[in-house]
Amino acid sequence: MNPFDYRDGRLFAEEVDLTALAADVGTPFYCYSTAALRENYEAFARAVPKGTLIAFSVKANGNLAVLKTLAALGAGADVVSDGELRKALAAGIPANRIVFSGVGKTKAEMAFGLEHTIHQFNVESEPELIALDEAARSMSRVAPITIRINPDVDALTHAKITTGTSKSKFGIAALRAREAYRVAASLKGLKIVGIDAHIGSQITNLEPFEAAFGKVAELVKVLRADGHNIERVDLGGGLGISYDMNKLPPSTGNYGAIVSRATKDLSVSLVLEPGRAIAANAGILVSKVIYVKTGEERKFLILDAAMNDLIRPAMYDAHHEIVSVAKPGGKKAVYDVVGPICESSDRFAEARELPELKDGDLVAILSAGAYGAVMSSAYNARPPAPEVLVKGDEWAIVRPRLSYDDLIGFDRIPGWLSR
Repeated sequence: MNPFDYRDGRLFAEEVDLTALAADVGTPFYCYSTAALRENYEAFARAVPKGTLIAFSVKANGNLAVLKTLAALGAGADVVSDGELRKALAAGIPANRIVFSGVGKTKAEMAFGLEHTIHQFNVESEPELIALDEAARSMSRVAPITIRINPDVDALTHAKITTGTSKSKFGIAALRAREAYRVAASLKGLKIVGIDAHIGSQITNLEPFEAAFGKVAELVKVLRADGHNIERVDLGGGLGISYDMNKLPPSTGNYGAIVSRATKDLSVSLVLEPGRAIAANAGILVSKVIYVKTGEERKFLILDAAMNDLIRPAMYDAHHEIVSVAKPGGKKAVYDVVGPICESSDRFAEARELPELKDGDLVAILSAGAYGAVMSSAYNARPPAPEVLVKGDEWAIVRPRLSYDDLIGFDRIPGWLSR
């Protein structure tokens, strides 16, 4: 099923006409499909072993309406900050289905997680073990922990989203795992419940998963032989999608088979932390053409969306398909698709063949439901794009566009400048 499809010559999101929606909401805006979120979540749940805690990665898309949609399907949450934890709770995700990851948890964040009795803390360093123990004992609590082990496996993805090699800031080296668990076992405020690993994001080659999961399975046996209670295995997230219409996405079924093979003899409960695999293709960014500019060597399609709205192309050289909201005709042209921000990196596509477009036409940037709005900013004093959720023929603004009064009102002028 494709929730974004053409009818009567125009692109729809489920039963909602995006041309009419753009007139009501204004451009640019994000649009998410409830049907796609549900379909992606259920496909993932079918692929992995029954009973797996699917802890949606809130950093991929933290909109409360998206989180609540997934919570209704049974999703838990993987969070990396106090703010993400509060969002997950506000969306109705039970605390006992929330895991807290991240390399820099503060004691205040730890205390908030302990107060709400979350499922587990994924600890990423020896100093964090000490800090969490102190936080737990100060509250007369015991923190359930896994330790994130760095298996030194290259995820074969972009360097900025690889997290499982020996050079990464994440996790504890596998060679130090036994010592880290020995330290954890000596701390009265901690309860060892399992082991955690996460090797990166947007992984489309499944071999790194097989290598990493195999190392984790072997380490479970070693740790159990050392006397530790390893009842849970958290294998992280990272399963990628295809951003290119001409390339097949990685198979969710094959990914699930790898998970099953690696853990079938361990008698553990499983946690997985998908984000992009569920949210990316459920969202698009709709934008309007401001100008078509013919330069000396290039033709530019200048949009009203910019890198402050969707930074992935500027940050990762990421590819996103771009389509016309009006069903394209026969004529085509080659454009650099850019935004209005004063940065050369404000570019969505280079030398991209698209339907011939003119000022005022609408385009949709596809696969923008993950690491899109959640990474947006107000750079160049541009209010970030609002977010809309559709369900059938209904739609709602689930994060409004900031007004300029709101944007300016965040700043404060000190008294000595007002006198």
